[in-house]
Amino acid sequence: MMLIAVGESLKYLDKMTQGKLLAAYPDVDWKGAKGIRDIMSHHYFDIDAEIVFWVCQDKVPLLVRTVFRMQADLG
Repeated sequence: MMLIAVGESLKYLDKMTQGKLLAAYPDVDWKGAKGIRDIMSHHYFDIDAEIVFWVCQDKVPLLVRTVFRMQADLG
C-alpha cells in the first residue's frame, strides 16, 4: 500500500511542478515510480511478489535518498 501512496504522491508532485522538479533529479526512474501505483492499484491479480520485493529492496533506497536530497535542496 505504501508503494501506491508514494506513486500517487509523485504524480501529484509532478503535476504541481509542471514536471520540472522530478526532471531535475534524473537518477530515479520517475516514470516507473509513478507507474507502479497504477499496476498495483489496477492490475493486482498480476502482481509478482518477487518483483515487488525487488523494487522495495533495490529501487526504494535510491528514491528515499533522492527525496531527502530534494527536500534539502528546497530548504
